[in-house]
Amino acid sequence: MSKEVYIVAAARTPMGSFNGSLSTVPATQLGAIAIKGALEKAGINPNDVDEVYMGCVLQAGVGQAPARQAAKFAGIGDHVPATTINKVCASGLKSVALAAQSIMLGLNNIVVAGGMENMSLTPHYLPNSRAGYKYGNIQALDGIINDGLTDAYGKTLMGTCAELCAKEMNFSREAQDTYAIQSYTRAAEAWKAGKFNDEIVPVTVQTRKGDVIVSEDEEYKNVNFDKIPGLKTVFQKDGTVTA
Repeated sequence: MSKEVYIVAAARTPMGSFNGSLSTVPATQLGAIAIKGALEKAGINPNDVDEVYMGCVLQAGVGQAPARQAAKFAGIGDHVPATTINKVCASGLKSVALAAQSIMLGLNNIVVAGGMENMSLTPHYLPNSRAGYKYGNIQALDGIINDGLTDAYGKTLMGTCAELCAKEMNFSREAQDTYAIQSYTRAAEAWKAGKFNDEIVPVTVQTRKGDVIVSEDEEYKNVNFDKIPGLKTVFQKDGTVTA
């Protein structure tokens, strides 16, 4: 008979803008901060954790075994198994599913699960550079596009897939703009009302001018609603998706 599974605590770091306030903090450190915050909220000793699952898509340059790093930096012992999951955008939730299944099967009692990412630190690649370049220009590949936002088989960009969905569902540009503005507005109102305070773990970022504490999502404050209707489409000239 399977065990009942409960989420006893949840925590996250603030969401930073691309090349923004959190851009210099590795994904594994962000993951560790979230793990530590969740354990503290639940009153769980790191030594009592049985296993760790952490999703991470853009792993290039992060170092070996990202989930192990995050667990270790959060104070979880080296004896605890840690597995990194890459299921693209579903990586974090797949980690949660695997954690729940392991408890239901009686393999574990306490499991840490989540996701971590820092797109700003994703490197560019130089394919075939190990063989050397004898003549001509060298073209670098964007790791974000290559490993995160492009279908590996048809080479279709994720934004192009969004265009196809919008066309199939008859979502107009105006409807998408309205929804985007509504989403940003709701985020601002939720922050103003303190709705996110209990789930946020502040991140201390070291800078040349000293430590800076980031304790609030960044991107929603950067939007200019007046410019949204005039934004150019990105993936198709006659499309509707602007970002």
